[in-house]
Amino acid sequence: MRPILAFVFTAILALGSAPLLAQSGMRTEGDVAGAQGVYEAEVPVNSQADSDRAGALARALGQVLAKMSGDRQVTSRPGVGQMLREADQYVRSYDYRQDRGTSASGAPSYRMMLVARFDGDKVEGLASALGLPVWAQPRPKPVLWLAIDDGSGPRLVGLQQTNAARPVLDKAIERGYRLGLPAGGAAEQALVGAIWRMDTAAVARASARYAPPMQLIGKLHRGTGGGWVAVWAFVDNGRVLNRWSANENDARRAMAAGADGAADALVRRYAKALPSGTPGVHRVIVHGVNSADDWLRVSASLQAHPMLKSLRPVRASGDRIELDLDLSTGLAGFNRLLGSDAALAPVAALPAPAQGDAPAQVPSGPAEYRVK
Repeated sequence: MRPILAFVFTAILALGSAPLLAQSGMRTEGDVAGAQGVYEAEVPVNSQADSDRAGALARALGQVLAKMSGDRQVTSRPGVGQMLREADQYVRSYDYRQDRGTSASGAPSYRMMLVARFDGDKVEGLASALGLPVWAQPRPKPVLWLAIDDGSGPRLVGLQQTNAARPVLDKAIERGYRLGLPAGGAAEQALVGAIWRMDTAAVARASARYAPPMQLIGKLHRGTGGGWVAVWAFVDNGRVLNRWSANENDARRAMAAGADGAADALVRRYAKALPSGTPGVHRVIVHGVNSADDWLRVSASLQAHPMLKSLRPVRASGDRIELDLDLSTGLAGFNRLLGSDAALAPVAALPAPAQGDAPAQVPSGPAEYRVK
């Protein structure tokens, strides 16, 4: 590692708080592997008790949905919070790992992690029902062209200085994709001037030997107030998709902002919402309502559905009842989130829009269900 980059990396670590330093320690021998891929996540947990595990699984599912969609604020979208409370329904397996680190005082510190692996098909169905965008697999691995200047002149971070770029590399993984570093030979080191000028065209030409034709270009230097300033641009096939900057007291946060900005640009361009149907009022017929108890169970299941805004009974005849459901999703998304313990299940596909006496405010239906 070049002396200047070794110094910068040391400075970056020194700027962090003690807990962050402790969490970067080595794992103990025999620990299980960590989360791999979009449908897996790992979160800290206080113990292996059921109550702690439930909350940890919810946080882990939130991470998976964020990686799938690329949306940092996915847990604030309508219906997501309620579904996170049922995260155990989407888990394929889980395990625990204990990480060992060193506290600021030099004493050993330990942290338990829950590693959760979710069922990809079920989670994709959940994302579809919630109307979340999905960033398709496989995902590109843009090249990170990062220059750092701590006051002694800018230097390129190449493959041999991976640790110096660890904050931005790790943040990219957290956002569901990976970044690659250039080899860092003499010719590429000479490119640092173009990076400092944010000459995106020159950097893109120099990056032609790498695939894909995407570049995350950034420069990091000390600010006038003693903090750190990072300036970023993301280029896709010669087109600048995003420019942004970060001013932080912690150099690691300024670095990590590069991965966030690149992910935001990629999601805007490539993420697509899965089909879930048209939100609005839908007429449904429920068969097999033979008692007040049947109706109470059906009503409770519907009222518990995260996509239901309101319910209005229309008419009842024999063992059937017709309802208007005002949904935040379409019927396809509604059905995906009914769950195996719901008191009703669909018995027929959604027919063509009704004619004749169908109420004008009901755009489709009726769809048919039966009491379980």
